[in-house]
Parts: sequence; structure tokens; C-alpha cells
Amino acid sequence: MKHFILASAALLLAACSAEPGSEKWCAAKKEQPKSEWSAADAGTYAKHCLIDGMEVGSEKWCEKLSEKPKGDWTGDEAASYAKHCVL
Repeated sequence: MKHFILASAALLLAACSAEPGSEKWCAAKKEQPKSEWSAADAGTYAKHCLIDGMEVGSEKWCEKLSEKPKGDWTGDEAASYAKHCVL
């Protein structure tokens, strides 16, 4: 039972965290020491917060992704598109 409660709490916290590449996520990463970043964090930050300046879920991001062939979308892109651009 103890493990179930801990796992449930972890899932709840993960659901409340900012989506990687979002404006909130970029701002939080900017404040976090780079030594605490993972390689994936660095790549996501560079792609969404520096290079294209398009936060995940922004109108510009939705437009750009809609132009990309759906067969080339990643699972994360498809989920984010559904969450931010369709709903």
C-alpha cells in the first residue's frame, strides 16, 4: 500500500509539472542550474526556448506542426498537438 501511495503521488506531481518546451518550462529551466539538466533537457531547451522560439502549444507551434506530415510526428508532438491545438 505504501508503494501505491508513493507512486500515485509521483504521478500527480508529474501531471502538474510544466510540459517540456512550454513557456513555463523554459522559464523554470532558465532559473535551474545547468548542472542539474539532463541531456534531454538541454536539447529541448535549445530547440524550443532558443532556436525556434516556439513554445510547445503556442499558435505558431501548432501551425508549424500542422504543416509537418503526420507520419513524421513524434508521440510527444502528437499528444501535445491534441492537447493544445485541438482541444
